Amino acid sequence: MREENLIVLREYDSINDAEWDRSILEGAGIYATIRNELMSNIYPVGFAPAQLIVESSDLTRAEEILKAYSAE
Repeated sequence: MREENLIVLREYDSINDAEWDRSILEGAGIYATIRNELMSNIYPVGFAPAQLIVESSDLTRAEEILKAYSAE
């Protein structure tokens, strides 16, 4: 997987929220990872937010899945 094919889908102040959304996407078959995972735990809120990363080709589908899940 090439770095230039990855895009930030969302940013979180809570690593738990980021992990939750990542697990939803992975359950739907979408590759997702979290950038700044450790930094967001060490530093104050807002300094280094956890970023949910997906492949650019999955961006629209990932947004739809998370939107539908939050609407339930």
